[in-house]
Amino acid sequence: MSEAKPMDYILYEVRDRVAVITLNRPNQRNAQNKQLLMELDHAWDMAAEDKNVRVIVLKANGPHFSAGHDIARDETYEAKVAEVLGDVHSTGLYDLHAWEGKYYLGYCRKWRDVPKPSIAAVQGACIAAGLMLAWPCDLIVAAENAKFSDPVVRMGIGGVEYHGHTWEFGARKAKELLFTAKSITAAEAEKLGMVNRVVPLDQLEESAMALANEIAQMHPFALAMAKRAVNQTLDIQGQYAAQQAVFDVHQLGHGSALAQTGEAVLMWLDGLKPANKAS
Repeated sequence: MSEAKPMDYILYEVRDRVAVITLNRPNQRNAQNKQLLMELDHAWDMAAEDKNVRVIVLKANGPHFSAGHDIARDETYEAKVAEVLGDVHSTGLYDLHAWEGKYYLGYCRKWRDVPKPSIAAVQGACIAAGLMLAWPCDLIVAAENAKFSDPVVRMGIGGVEYHGHTWEFGARKAKELLFTAKSITAAEAEKLGMVNRVVPLDQLEESAMALANEIAQMHPFALAMAKRAVNQTLDIQGQYAAQQAVFDVHQLGHGSALAQTGEAVLMWLDGLKPANKAS
């Protein structure tokens, strides 16, 4: 079983039979860097391997759930780019494809298939890669102030690495949201079927925990098989194959940006803020 280790950006606790994983980088709006993702994956592993845990709740400290990948141009920007891209002149997109395949698509698919029910409790902004933390969860409880968006078409790329859009929104709404880069409210997301419940902000954690405790009363093997039945059906319908294919399409966006600018993304609009900027 994975041993607990000190973590800077993730809090982990078990309440009765519910593992509670908390994103804890509120000053950066829980933007995701490599360390946060590795710590988050470790927390998922602990919850998955703990036989006393029947349900997993993923929540976030601060006003926003997650503002996406951390692409802030700070003093560490060049080092971050070098770590991910490697030497693009000799390897092309090889290193970037492998890095994102592990830390983005790979982690999302792994968390999605953990054989325990999981619930995301979402408040405030859930932007781009923020969706990639919520979508792998089986259920989503959203605060009334939650907003969901994937605006990376503005950055010259057709969507985030984990393509849940078509499955979560339906094809036409997915296209509209990607084409316009606009956000949808929690109420709209519930109407589309992406969100299970919408609650007042001050009741978000309480509501998510109540749902988790209700589910935790069920037999763990029955829960695992119910989850497997739904996930396997989605994959038989083509979700797994589609996500692998769209991930490669995503890399074309990086290739286009590199060809034009020498950087991994291309900002199309003057003054566009990085994706980890939440209002």
